[in-house]
Amino acid sequence: MTRGESGVRAIEFWFDFASTYSYPAAMRLADAAATARVPVIWRAMLLGPIFQAQGWNDSPFNVYPAKGRYMWHDMQRLCREFGLPYARPSEFPRNGLLAARVACACDDDPRLGSFVRAVFTANFVRDEDIADHAIVRSCLEAAGIEPAEPVNRAQSPAVKQLLRERTATAAQAGIFGAPTFRVDGELFWGNERLAAAITAAGSGSA
Repeated sequence: MTRGESGVRAIEFWFDFASTYSYPAAMRLADAAATARVPVIWRAMLLGPIFQAQGWNDSPFNVYPAKGRYMWHDMQRLCREFGLPYARPSEFPRNGLLAARVACACDDDPRLGSFVRAVFTANFVRDEDIADHAIVRSCLEAAGIEPAEPVNRAQSPAVKQLLRERTATAAQAGIFGAPTFRVDGELFWGNERLAAAITAAGSGSA
């Protein structure tokens, strides 16, 4: 676990670009962490294999229609509460594989968080297809990242394997949905647990 000055620990932010509740979490995380002087580690994963291990072949919001209806209504309320723009995507869940691979390819880039927010904005504000190479390139450009190298690296066996390993690591850590925050191995599941994760990281006690 990464530790900063005075023993402050990093928050690992585990997310899937198709995940609805990961959108408000991703958009609020950087500012909240900066205020608390807590470092953030962005961890893209794929929920598909995690859901399949639980016996689902689709998002639980599609498997259970009542749950899905509640979620879409709740997303409107949450985004209104947080002052975030929001438009229900015309396709759900969207294919976030390419974007997740690009995120893995940008692991060491300090602008990774900006790219993550740009992809979530494309999906949940502009209703754009985040599986489209042109859209992903535009998100990289919005983050100030020249797109050619990370897009090319995203197609490499090494980066593809990294994303598979990240998803396996998430499952082994007990992560079953997104967003999940992890502090020293302690899990905080859900957008509403952001504040608790920040407190745990800043206090040095998860």
